[in-house]
Amino acid sequence: MAMAAMIETRGLRKSVGPTRVLDGVDLAVPEGSVLALLGPNGAGKTTMVNVLATLLRPDGGQALVGGVDVVRQPERARTLFSLTGQYAALDELLTGRENLVLMARLAHLPRAAVGPRAAELLDAFDLTDAADRLVRTYSGGMRRRLDLAVSLLTRPRVIFLDEPTTGLDPRSRADLWEVIRGVVREGTTVLLTTQYLEEADALADRIAVLDRGSVVAEGTAAELKRRVGSAHLELELVDGRVERLATDGSVGDARRLLALVEAEDRPVAHWRLATPTLDDVFLTLTGAHVPGAEPGAARASDDPGRRASAPLQEVAR
Repeated sequence: MAMAAMIETRGLRKSVGPTRVLDGVDLAVPEGSVLALLGPNGAGKTTMVNVLATLLRPDGGQALVGGVDVVRQPERARTLFSLTGQYAALDELLTGRENLVLMARLAHLPRAAVGPRAAELLDAFDLTDAADRLVRTYSGGMRRRLDLAVSLLTRPRVIFLDEPTTGLDPRSRADLWEVIRGVVREGTTVLLTTQYLEEADALADRIAVLDRGSVVAEGTAAELKRRVGSAHLELELVDGRVERLATDGSVGDARRLLALVEAEDRPVAHWRLATPTLDDVFLTLTGAHVPGAEPGAARASDDPGRRASAPLQEVAR
């Protein structure tokens, strides 16, 4: 039985001047899951989040959060979600605890619940030791954790995360990933935009690739990788040339192909078994960096499974 969608858009459209930023976007995010929006700069990712968060009014279509129309009932919709933007929205002249208490009061939490809820979140985000330090002394990773803690004060059913780890070092990024996983385990639904492909791979149940305002592909990371190519055996020859040979990805098939290559006495310096990555998905489906490429137009030359040279294709037979 299909799970109910906590976030849903139907034919969503939005233009800025003559530019169509969202062009009929259809998405559905099941409750308690993570959908990552990938796409090049200007693809419409942040516009999508801003429409869902009632910060922008769409030109057409429908956007629902928890079944509530964000245009017709914006105030009710705002009780269901929180938004963590690209930059931490914190008061640097207050301590971490004071930031949480201030926002809790603005969110109309019962006075008796404010202190305990702030302490609970400080502990959950590993900020207890820094709770009474000014936020201006926090590292980037600590600020992002506190910003996410603020978003969770009211226990929202949906969280919009717009590039939440931008500018963080790898360790801080990994720490925040664990925090996000914990939030999802508690049943929260997350819509994530990110520039880091490994972030989408690590966190998302499903990924939607957005290009020029349209969804050009959607699926799990594994499904999208299979869509753009197959596993291949990559051979670096002693003269520096690289050749690729399609394989089913199994060790047995790789051994078979290597035996055939060895039988031909080909001068191989190094080899590896490689599979498509989200980088391949991103570049192939969006036509990034290819002048004149159509949205979603996959290019055969970018398919890792189609790059084998003629001699190696003959060996595969």
